[in-house]
Amino acid sequence: MPDSVLNIDLDHRPRLADLRPLVPTPASVSPTATLLEAAAGPRVTPATSLKDREGYQDDFLGDFQVPWPSPSEALAGDVLALAGGGSRLDYTHFSITLSRARRLALCVGVNIDGSQAVEVPRSRDSWAYDGRVPIEAQIGDSLYANNGLDRGHLVRRQDPNWGKQATTANADTFHFTNCSPQMSAFNQKTWLELEDYILDNTQRWKARATVFTGPVFSDGDRVYRGVKIPQAFWKVVAYLGDDGKPSASAYMIDQSRELDQLDLVFGALRTYRRSVLQIEQLTGLRFGQLASYDGFSNEELATGTRIETLITGPESLRL
Repeated sequence: MPDSVLNIDLDHRPRLADLRPLVPTPASVSPTATLLEAAAGPRVTPATSLKDREGYQDDFLGDFQVPWPSPSEALAGDVLALAGGGSRLDYTHFSITLSRARRLALCVGVNIDGSQAVEVPRSRDSWAYDGRVPIEAQIGDSLYANNGLDRGHLVRRQDPNWGKQATTANADTFHFTNCSPQMSAFNQKTWLELEDYILDNTQRWKARATVFTGPVFSDGDRVYRGVKIPQAFWKVVAYLGDDGKPSASAYMIDQSRELDQLDLVFGALRTYRRSVLQIEQLTGLRFGQLASYDGFSNEELATGTRIETLITGPESLRL
């Protein structure tokens, strides 16, 4: 027998924990079909399939106009310009503005109508590139393989799922333009409770709300697999209060401590209620007059002191 032949231990049996599928495959999906998809290359939604999306509506809350966030002068150069003009990608009931340098969303905005909510079952997660944007301007699956990062929906999957277009809206949320790297605990702790709280209340009171979400970008963000990972995420909510008056609130979650070792599973993250003014300062985005409808922002202006509160669970969540 040639010396180059390897000795093979025929009695070896790998541990179950060591076995990984080439592609995650739900029971309802044929493994052969999944492998064929992987061999076919990246999944891209053609631009023609998305051209008629209406997207975010400024007047969704009636007379309480909530315009699309605008970039500061310093941030304007980082806004990705689209081939057809403009800088906003419209989907069903939500829209997205992308960062040119970071290849992630600068900001997403969604209109939620609790009176028309439709429960769309979550089937197989199948993320796609948006054909209106060059693939190289979007971050795909390679960032998320075999680590503690989730493909985090910025526009939450359930939020735009209302009305006759609920199924289309659900599918639209699975574009990489709406995806941002988030530690696994991010989707399982108080941030999820906040999102549940917002959605549950709009459905319970059959109310409407507008929600903006995005990452906080910093020059010091850690580089992982060639991608700068955001250390924090923010959320700004606009709605009509019980008295019918315009209101706004803002929140932020920080994952900087949990990014030290991406291959581990980390503990709970901390979520804070912040002011709209602080989110504007952190992101370079401007939210029109929303700060004037935010109690935290008004208190900061009156006292000159930064206001924030730690959210410890559902009982401490307040819009």
